[in-house]
Amino acid sequence: MSSRRIVIVEDETDMAELIAMRLKREHYKVTVCDDGLRALDTILADPPDLIVLDLMLPGISGTEIAARLRANPKTAGVPILMLTALAEESDIVVGLHVGADDYMTKPFSMSVLVARISALLRRAETQQRQDAEILSTGPIEIDLARHRVKIDGRDITLTLTEFRLLAAIVGARGRVLQRDRLIDAAMGDAAIVTDRTIDVHMTALRKKLGPARKYIRTVRGLGYKLAEDDNNS
Repeated sequence: MSSRRIVIVEDETDMAELIAMRLKREHYKVTVCDDGLRALDTILADPPDLIVLDLMLPGISGTEIAARLRANPKTAGVPILMLTALAEESDIVVGLHVGADDYMTKPFSMSVLVARISALLRRAETQQRQDAEILSTGPIEIDLARHRVKIDGRDITLTLTEFRLLAAIVGARGRVLQRDRLIDAAMGDAAIVTDRTIDVHMTALRKKLGPARKYIRTVRGLGYKLAEDDNNS
């Protein structure tokens, strides 16, 4: 069952209920908002996987909502499908210009709406996978697909274990990774190694990172984490 969540922003109650009912049948989690300002607050508080957005709304318009969401890093990448009675070419151009990923006019086919939502979600997932192929922090850039690491644009040579350790720590984005998690990430869960083994690999990795080693912090008694300040162990 899908855990993806969709916010429907629509002030016509009957229309919103019909769309919500169909999307729930497709196993999406659905939130309905009938007011522009309330919708904006709801979306910013907990960004969904996709937004179905009417243009003519109480509070603020759909175009203003889209523009604000695209300007906010938290919601800049959330797909927006505009669903509106405004069918003039100029309306469509404005909608796409402020950040809509797709535009449908009323009346519409519910099956086509579901198909377009599915297509937008697939496209977003593909983009997220592509973005995830490059990890970076400070001067460190990790190309996961090519198994390459650069420091300030200069290639450095790491062993496979060192590469996996670095990728795991940078990918965790500040979460503490305990040594057993790092063992699994670097060597697989079937490996029989000790905490000391990970520490030895980490010492070698830090040496190769040079000044960029400050981005790996030791959390005493637990493991390691990514750090973004200069006060690192």
